Amino acid sequence: MTLPLVLRPRRPEDLPELWRWTHGIPDPEWKRWDAPYFHGPHSPLGLAEYTARALARPVPEHLHVIEIGGMVRGVVTRAWEDPQEGGWMDLGIVIHDPAFWNGGYGTRALHGWVDLTFRDTPAHVLTLTTWSGNARMLGAARRLGFRECARVREARSWQGERYDSVRFDLLRREWPTHTGKDGMAG
Repeated sequence: MTLPLVLRPRRPEDLPELWRWTHGIPDPEWKRWDAPYFHGPHSPLGLAEYTARALARPVPEHLHVIEIGGMVRGVVTRAWEDPQEGGWMDLGIVIHDPAFWNGGYGTRALHGWVDLTFRDTPAHVLTLTTWSGNARMLGAARRLGFRECARVREARSWQGERYDSVRFDLLRREWPTHTGKDGMAG
């Protein structure tokens, strides 16, 4: 059974679950797939400090939580590439909970994030960057019509192996306008 998936701005009540996945679990599985070559040693940040820091800043407009079945399961992000608001945004996605991998949720979340980004920003081109070891992300990008636009061979080292850095792009005019209700992919 496929559960409902919603992308929405982060709320204060989401912070304990986001903290649990990003700081509370010493070696979460998601970090082995989300650019693991960048993650350093685990440095725990307490829930109170994490919450205080998050609440002291405005809710990031370019970050939404991925809610699956009514629970926060990950996040999507986007950032302007320089020059700021020049038409190019880079996207990111992570589903923290491995129980929701390989079920199409990542593709659905990315689809919805592309829709929202094109709807809410003047972005002309979207990119996402991953590594050749992350077959799920490579597949999701291709399924949604992203095209591989750059590959730096053997640029990433992880657990004694070399992997390619892979960048995909998608132009606004290439994005189909078929979406499900509320702008979300079905």
